[in-house]
Amino acid sequence: MTDKQKIFIVEDERRIARFLQIELEHEGFETETESNGKRAFEKIAQENFDLVLLDIMLPEMDGIEICRKVRELPDDVPIIMLTAKDDLEDKVTGLDIGANDYMTKPFAVPELLARIRAALRTHAEGNRNDDDQGSNKRLSVKDLVLYPERFEVQVKGDSIELTKKEYSLLEYLVRNKNRVLTRDQILQTVWGYDYIGDTNVVDVYIRYLRAKIEDYIKNKYNVDEKYIHTVRGVGYVIKE
Repeated sequence: MTDKQKIFIVEDERRIARFLQIELEHEGFETETESNGKRAFEKIAQENFDLVLLDIMLPEMDGIEICRKVRELPDDVPIIMLTAKDDLEDKVTGLDIGANDYMTKPFAVPELLARIRAALRTHAEGNRNDDDQGSNKRLSVKDLVLYPERFEVQVKGDSIELTKKEYSLLEYLVRNKNRVLTRDQILQTVWGYDYIGDTNVVDVYIRYLRAKIEDYIKNKYNVDEKYIHTVRGVGYVIKE
């Protein structure tokens, strides 16, 4: 038996896969590699990994589809996506379907290792906190109500559909209502980022939430009601 954490490297470029394997094993991780997307998904579904490094461009099944299918499984294994693409929409798509983090090639190994440690730490803390969710039956701000146990959101009594990341962002803001949160605080908590980096994705998701909550209220009830406020140069806050 080994108590080492096991990382699954899904990468079709053999040189990169081998490089990652050497670096991770040097850091004390156990590793396994796979270059085929379809076989990779089958292994994730059948075996236990502590984290998956997932390239997007893969034969037979791409990384986006693998991530989507993995998030339909009971096991919430952390996923860090690796890609040569540097497009915000690709990044948002990967995060929106359940990836924990996203790195664009080429990347610095120390930063990758920091993000791996952050994702593993966040996942472990989430598992420890699962038993505490029963004490959080309901969160509310004005006419906005969240039910953490069932990931349900209502505004003025109407149910609002949110993606997993949208819900996580909204819950974080509501739990810290009347407190200004920086973009980097939001990244670290909601996405598990442990670094000062590209915060554009936070702004994108804030726009999504405003459209689904504030625009919904205006269109249905003809009322201008602000929930999420921008604090210029700092971040965001939900106010009572």
